[in-house]
Amino acid sequence: MASKKVAAVVTEYRKWSHADVILRNLLDGYPDGSRPDLDLVSLFTDQVPKGDLSRDLAKKHGFKIYESIADCLTLGTRTLAVEAVLSIGEHGNYATNDKGQILYPRRRFFEEITKVFEKSEKVVPVFNDKHLAATWDDAKWMYDRARKLYIPFMAGSSVPVTWRKPDLVLPKGCELTGAVQIGYGPFEGYGFHALEGLQCMVERRSGGETGVKAVTCHTGKGMWEQLDKQKWASPLLEAAVKLVPAHAGGDLRDISTKTKDAGIFEVEYRDGFRAFVVIPNGWIHEGDGGGFIFAGQQKGKDKPDACQFYLQQPDPFAHFAELTKAIESLIHTGHAPYPVERTLLTTGILDAAMTSRHENGRRIETPHLEIKYTPTAWGPAKEEIPKAGKK
Repeated sequence: MASKKVAAVVTEYRKWSHADVILRNLLDGYPDGSRPDLDLVSLFTDQVPKGDLSRDLAKKHGFKIYESIADCLTLGTRTLAVEAVLSIGEHGNYATNDKGQILYPRRRFFEEITKVFEKSEKVVPVFNDKHLAATWDDAKWMYDRARKLYIPFMAGSSVPVTWRKPDLVLPKGCELTGAVQIGYGPFEGYGFHALEGLQCMVERRSGGETGVKAVTCHTGKGMWEQLDKQKWASPLLEAAVKLVPAHAGGDLRDISTKTKDAGIFEVEYRDGFRAFVVIPNGWIHEGDGGGFIFAGQQKGKDKPDACQFYLQQPDPFAHFAELTKAIESLIHTGHAPYPVERTLLTTGILDAAMTSRHENGRRIETPHLEIKYTPTAWGPAKEEIPKAGKK
């Protein structure tokens, strides 16, 4: 395939930022020595922190840094001059709202990108890193604008495409009776990763995805009450906990109940399915491969299915290479390898969970999350995990 000219619009470009761990695959190739047929030709950085890498990399690799998003996409001309855009609105110094959501400029980035598309009367594929936006209104605006302009659009994180230990792909159309997903780390930023891990599994249940009816965030003394009311939930939690690579001594429930940034998302789906996302901060440690663990129960099976979503840290962060391979497919085919509706749904669930936490655990009904889609065959990484090493 001929290489495609790519523009990147990023919040900041420092070591181990998302800009670094994604764009390094375009500049230096994948960890296995192969290269994507993608050429980074232009870059816009919204912020330039101490430790910025972009200026030196531009000199080394020959791409140009522009002062505006429009110039980045037009290469300083009057019309769109690239064949794809990567919008990486993660990391940097940005405000946080009252609900604890970091207000990264993802909608602003997308708005500026699509203004160039409209002016040029041409669109190209766009990848949006992580959730679409902090708030539902911004996320839905982006989704609707992409559909209006017929933009090949993909979003999300590396969790659905990384290695699973053990390798687990649920049969499409399976009868799931419940699911528990364990997560860790910053409540919003990593809560999204946990939701993506959950959703890429439960979307394969019988009937396909039909959306979410309500979301509740449980914290503090009542953190475990609703989970314990579901007879299927505790066995799934136990199965997931067995795969957690590292944790503190002491009781999981006691420690997490007393931890300020711990909590449980209760997700009620429109078809009656229910799942819990458990974030036991204070007890869980990152460990080898991170603490994102899924457990689900299929009807008629003796024991739950469970796996860890393996995130390689530190370098070469090979799970981001797997995400880049999905981005490469988007750019060369003009079709997202998995539905952007998955990320729209997880964005909406996360926004509702953050609202619920802010409002002391109020159950948030979500009629706006009547989002239906069909999962695709694009699944987890299969090749051998590259050896870790310092970059």
